[in-house]
Amino acid sequence: MACCSSETCASSSNNGSPRFRRVLWIVLAINAGMFIAEIVAGLVAGSAALQADALDFFADAANYAISLAVFGSSLRWRAGAAWVKGASMGIFGLWVLATVVWHLANGSVPHAATMGIIGTLALVMNVACLFLLTAFREGDANMRSVWICSRNDVVANVAVLLAALGVFGTGTGWPDFVVASLMAVLAIHGAATILRDASREWREAGRVHGVHMLR
Repeated sequence: MACCSSETCASSSNNGSPRFRRVLWIVLAINAGMFIAEIVAGLVAGSAALQADALDFFADAANYAISLAVFGSSLRWRAGAAWVKGASMGIFGLWVLATVVWHLANGSVPHAATMGIIGTLALVMNVACLFLLTAFREGDANMRSVWICSRNDVVANVAVLLAALGVFGTGTGWPDFVVASLMAVLAIHGAATILRDASREWREAGRVHGVHMLR
């Protein structure tokens, strides 16, 4: 799941490396595309776990977009961008939990085959991102955090595949609901952390601006 605070993901200290920025654009495109693909597939298959994994792709795409968009920007701009990202993550997380409740109330069973196919595609895409980012895992804190987030995403993809196997084996939606709930809770927790850090940085930026105004 998303694992970066606003300070780390929106850091602009060393994001200027042309090669690193090119790779970020590539993994941004992959994650944005997979977010759309998993959201659609999750709705069609009735899988909350796929929708939760889509939330993961959204969070990563937002991380990369922030890293690219706020390069060279002020701390307040970076904090504001991170706050928007955290709020969006929290809303999506709550939506996934609401989806789980709806499926439980209706006794629906997701389509295991679709879960397996899309889950496998997601795993392949995340492994590709991990491969592209491996060269930067010994870089600065921001570079390392991007690589670590992608590594953790592979674990989430495996969890979705296990949920698909569980749905196929049991003929119930419980494996899907459990995995989706865990991923949604982690996303909401991450969103709360990002919002807290972004708010702190926003206040710090305001104090720094106030000091400069007094000089």
